[in-house]
Amino acid sequence: MHNYQIYINGQWRDSASGNSFDSLNPYTGESWASIPRCNAADVEAAVDAANTAFESEAWRSLTATARGKMVKRFGQVLLDNAEKLAAIEVRDNGKLYSEVLNQCRYMTEWFEYFGGLADKVEGTVPPIDKPKVLNYTRYEPLGVCACITPWNSPLLLLVWKLAPALAAGNTVVIKPSEYTSASTLELAKLSELAGFPPGVINVVTGYSSEVGEPLVSHKKVRKIAFTGGEEGGRQVNISAASDFKKVTLELGGKSANIVFDDADLDQAVDGAISGIFAASGQTCIAGSRLLLQDTIHDEFLERLVDMSSIAKLGDPMSEDTQIAPIANELQYKKILKYIDIAKTEGAKCVLGGGSATVEGNHEGLFVLPTIFSDVDNSMRIAQEEVFGPVLSVIRFKDEDEAVSIANDIDYGLAAGVWTKSLNRAVNVSERLQAGTVWVNTYRSTSYTSPFGGYKSSGLGRENGQQAIKEYLQVKSIWLHTGESTKNPYARR
Repeated sequence: MHNYQIYINGQWRDSASGNSFDSLNPYTGESWASIPRCNAADVEAAVDAANTAFESEAWRSLTATARGKMVKRFGQVLLDNAEKLAAIEVRDNGKLYSEVLNQCRYMTEWFEYFGGLADKVEGTVPPIDKPKVLNYTRYEPLGVCACITPWNSPLLLLVWKLAPALAAGNTVVIKPSEYTSASTLELAKLSELAGFPPGVINVVTGYSSEVGEPLVSHKKVRKIAFTGGEEGGRQVNISAASDFKKVTLELGGKSANIVFDDADLDQAVDGAISGIFAASGQTCIAGSRLLLQDTIHDEFLERLVDMSSIAKLGDPMSEDTQIAPIANELQYKKILKYIDIAKTEGAKCVLGGGSATVEGNHEGLFVLPTIFSDVDNSMRIAQEEVFGPVLSVIRFKDEDEAVSIANDIDYGLAAGVWTKSLNRAVNVSERLQAGTVWVNTYRSTSYTSPFGGYKSSGLGRENGQQAIKEYLQVKSIWLHTGESTKNPYARR
C-alpha cells in the first residue's frame, strides 16, 4: 500500500478530515494505494493557494517567454518519468501499459507546443475611427482554473488542460477522478522539478459531491475545464453559470463509424476494431455505432466477428494483451446492464455478450468484446453511451440515410468515414454533426488540432492554437492623445 497526500501551496499534507479511501487495481482486484478523502476545507485551502500564487510577484512578474520555458521544462520532466507514470496509471485504471506509455511519452508535446505559444499570443491595435485616440487590446489570464479529469485517460486529458492553462499565465487546482488519483499526484511531485512557484499547481482528491461541487462553485475559480459524463458536465455548467465562469466541457459521445461499399474493407475492419475495442471501449470517441452499407454488410460483419473473436484478454502490463479490464466495478456493472438491455430490445448478439474470466485471474473486471447486429438507431444501445467494448451495427442504404442515422443522436463528438471517393469523403464529412471527423482512420488526436463536441458532447475546444484562448480574456485599452475634450457631457 502506498499512502498518498494531497498537494497544496507546494506542500504535501493529509486531507483536513484525515480520512482516505483505497484505490483498487482493476486487474487484480486488490487495494494498492490510499488516497486522501478531501472536503470543502481542502478545496478552500487549494483555491486560496492558487489565488495567492496568481497574484504573487513570483508568478505574475514572469515574462511570457520565461513562463513558456518553464512549461516546456515541465514537459521534459514528464518525458523523463514516462515509464513510472504509465505503470502507476495502469494500476489505477487497468488500461494497456503499451497505450498508456505512448500517451505519457506524447504528453511532452503539449508542453512544448503551448510553452512555445506562450509568447506568441498577440493583441491588436485597431484603427479607431476617432482622432487623437490610441486603442490596443491585450490577452490576460483568467486567474484560478479548475481542471477536473476522468478515469479513462487521467494524465493525458489533464495535460490537455494544464499545458494551455499554465502557458496562458493561470494557476490551477486539479481534481482527478476518485478512481484514478495516484498518477495525478505523482505528476504534481514532478512539477516541483520544473520550478513552478508554490501554489501555481494544486491537487485535491476525493468524491464529486465533497470536492468537485465546492470547487466548481467557488467564487475565486474563474474557469472550469471538465472532462467526464454528460450529467456531470450539465451540473458543472449550471453551477458555473451563477458566477459567469468560463467553461470548457468535453463530454460523452455515441460516434458513428460509417463504412461505404467502396471502402478498403481490410482497412475499415481494423478501423472498426480500433474504434470500439481499443481501450476496452472506455473512450469518449469510441466508434460505438458501426454503420455498414447493406451491399457489404454481411461480408464486413463476418470479417469483423472473426477478427474480434481472437482478441486476447489479460494482464494490461503484458505486451501481447489486447483487451484490458474495465476500470472500475461500477462501470463494469453498467456495461453488463447495457448488454442485457440490448438483448431485451431485440438486437442480435453475434459476439461476446457477457463477462469474461482470464486464466489465472478471477478478480479482474473483464467484459468480452461484444457485437450486436440488427440494431435500430432508436434502441437504447444505439442512443446511450455504454463506455465499454460493446458495438452496435446498423445497416444503411445510401449516403443520405447514413448521414441521417449518424446525426440522429444527442451527441456530436466524433465520427468516422470509410471510402475511396474523395468527393464522398468531403461531402459526408461536412454534413456530419461532429466536432471531429476521421476519414479512413480513427481515434487520432494531436496537440495541434482542436478537439471538442457538438450538441450534448460539450462546449469549447481543447488542443490547437484555439485552446490557449479558452484560458485568456481580452482587454481593450484606450489612450487619448489630445489636449482636451470639447464637451465632457457628450460621449466621444
